[in-house]
Amino acid sequence: MSEIARSLHELNAMDTLAGKDSPVHRIDPRAKVITFVVFAGCVVSFRKYEVSALLPYFLFPAVILPLGRIPMGFLARKVLLVLPIAVLIGIFNPIFDRTVLFSVAGLGVSGGMVSFTSILLRFVLTVVAALMLVAVTGFNGICATLERFGVPRAFSVQLMMLYRYLFVLTAEGVRMSRARELRSVGRAGTGLRDFSALIGHLLLRTWHRAQRIHMAMLSRCFRGEFFLRRPMRLGSADIVFTLAWSSAFIVMRLVNMPQAVGRFLLEVFP
Repeated sequence: MSEIARSLHELNAMDTLAGKDSPVHRIDPRAKVITFVVFAGCVVSFRKYEVSALLPYFLFPAVILPLGRIPMGFLARKVLLVLPIAVLIGIFNPIFDRTVLFSVAGLGVSGGMVSFTSILLRFVLTVVAALMLVAVTGFNGICATLERFGVPRAFSVQLMMLYRYLFVLTAEGVRMSRARELRSVGRAGTGLRDFSALIGHLLLRTWHRAQRIHMAMLSRCFRGEFFLRRPMRLGSADIVFTLAWSSAFIVMRLVNMPQAVGRFLLEVFP
């Protein structure tokens, strides 16, 4: 399977996960979006030298992943795919910030290493949270929730269309890649000039197919409304889910749990 076909399969897998039936999937999309926003806000609000205080936040994905029946390996591959971005952001911290903050086994740990680790942890937590939200809610549910929260319909519909047209672009790329491989003899047709021409044709083919899809949508009376698998009904379980997790995130933000537990154990077992 080519890289383009694999990308299309990964996109389809996210929609497949969103169509499952689990306790997390049945939570109202509005409750899930609020909870995930509070989670991300608390995670990114930590100072650059915070590391231990971020560790309790891994409890959230540790609970949601099995309840939502989300394969951990699938999520890990997605995170590893974008992890180099975080590495590039913080790779120079150990070079410019060499102030020793503490020592471990006689080895000094600089502030740059600590801040670099903090960047990686916050990046992983926020990316995992975003992927979980899409996997248990679906992109349509997220866009419909944004509209319910007052986001202009034009923006939410454009966001949904941007996501959906990724499938159109990738599917056309798969067809063109397969056609090129069938017509190639040895390494013929694999040069940079050929790929640049293919990109231009890919954009044109995707544009024309998107126009046909749009005309088909209009002929079926599409008016920019969102149709969800489950209707939005905010119940007591949804409110409890949001309040419980949001309160836990805020407490974790205000109190460094690992340090508090460590001090407690030192007092109990001096």
